[in-house]
Amino acid sequence: MVGAAALTYVSDGAILGVGSGTTVDAFIDALAVSDVCPSGAVSGSEATSARLAALGIPVVEPGDAGELGLYVDGADAIDPHGNMTKGGGAALTREKIVASIADRYLCIVDQSKLVDRLGGFPIPIEVIPMAEALVIRRFATLGGTGAVRMKGESPVVTDNGMHIVDVGGLSVADPLDFEIEVSGWPGVVTAGVFARQRASICLVGTLEGVRTIDYRSAAVDRPVPGL
Repeated sequence: MVGAAALTYVSDGAILGVGSGTTVDAFIDALAVSDVCPSGAVSGSEATSARLAALGIPVVEPGDAGELGLYVDGADAIDPHGNMTKGGGAALTREKIVASIADRYLCIVDQSKLVDRLGGFPIPIEVIPMAEALVIRRFATLGGTGAVRMKGESPVVTDNGMHIVDVGGLSVADPLDFEIEVSGWPGVVTAGVFARQRASICLVGTLEGVRTIDYRSAAVDRPVPGL
């Protein structure tokens, strides 16, 4: 539902920012059968680039795109102010780069992703491999429990050739301060808290339909049944 609803925000002929993940895949599927035709897209992951290219949508590098009007992506958790935890799909760095050049971040999620405070979903941190143990120990001093994300017996490797440390046990009172602090640690590529690039609007899939939250005005409209 939210994948289809997001199409109403997409302008024909514009270059669009597109993130990654299962909800974004639903958005791309809806785009494929719609009459909406962006002139190109800046992608948040190699997997998304492949899906867009298969639809004949040119994939544009961030440095060649200029400023984007809209970035569409999901989130692992989103708080009442539009701050998000992202990185469950290990694409957080590229997603943050694309979000940084967009005027608006349109977040598409189901209602289970709405939280009062970030931290319940483990916070992904993309790190240079040699810094893994240092980052884990530093989070331990803050009460967090970090672990390298594994796939079988090997660490997950991001599109950038880095690893992911997932940190549980935290309650993030100030997402912006957390993002700035952790992003400055030696060996950290990106913290999976999006506060500088927080959501502008969120489309939330519920059993009653799609609920729209506009964080720019703090307005919440009524669900639209069956959208």
